[in-house]
Amino acid sequence: MTSLATGAPTRDAPSMTPADLGLYGLTVIAWGFSWYALKLQLGTVPPEVSVFWRFVVAAAIMMGWALARGARLRFPATTHLRFAGLGLFIFSTNFTLFYYGGQYVPSGLLSVVFSLTSIFNMILGFVIFRQRISRRVLVGGVLGFTGIALLFWPQIAGQADGAGFDAQGLLGLALCIGGTLSFCLGNMVSAANQRDGISIVSASAWGMVYGAVFLGLFASARGASFAIEWTPTYLGAMVYLSVFASVVAFACYLTLLGRIGSARAGYSTVMFPVVALLVSTVLENFHWGAAALTGLACVLAGNLLVLRTGKARG
Repeated sequence: MTSLATGAPTRDAPSMTPADLGLYGLTVIAWGFSWYALKLQLGTVPPEVSVFWRFVVAAAIMMGWALARGARLRFPATTHLRFAGLGLFIFSTNFTLFYYGGQYVPSGLLSVVFSLTSIFNMILGFVIFRQRISRRVLVGGVLGFTGIALLFWPQIAGQADGAGFDAQGLLGLALCIGGTLSFCLGNMVSAANQRDGISIVSASAWGMVYGAVFLGLFASARGASFAIEWTPTYLGAMVYLSVFASVVAFACYLTLLGRIGSARAGYSTVMFPVVALLVSTVLENFHWGAAALTGLACVLAGNLLVLRTGKARG
């Protein structure tokens, strides 16, 4: 899970090389499988504790990467307030809400809600910065939210098991929307950092540190134990989420930003929900019906419209 900035070269853009395609594929697959790995950590350990240890590991690796790259790590106190904002919105609240949401809905649906990040970013840009929303973005937003409603309807209505209305399915959707909004608020902080010339690597390294601190404080306040499951499944998911989903995929995505531009790299948010839903179909017996297929098509179409708008502005 990372922030997407719109805008990229749109004319005479070079074709993607085999290396670019490899980086793109690694990014999509790493994030596509991360949602099921998230589900594997649910159960005995409180979600905030699992996310805490995930970012303790990820922050250590990211700090090491920043040092190896010679990235700046010393900043004034006012800048650390922004890093704390990243930690609060992106590297703690966002993930914790999705972990809690994952207790009620299939992993593939978690990824679909998160894929609306580009649409939420446009909406928050209008609300916070009064940025104009084009007609194409409005249509994309309507399609995206319609698709979410169609995908979640069998879950909320209880059609999957014939038990009638399922309040837990609705709660899961609400938690996922809250997690996505938190991530998008973090994007606003990230955009301010980038405008001031702070590298994404430096900001993310410190953001992960602050995220781990906030999660540790939250878990302590709740009286949660910091013990984890010493099982191959839980530890394997932890390694995957900390190393591959949080660092390797992030590194691949950052490299793609520089090689092919953020608009084309941003299409990974359209592709990884497809991978996540396929994983959910095979491993969680996610049921496909007319509503789910139509909903997925609407979400993908809505994202494409919004991303193409961002590309046109580049």
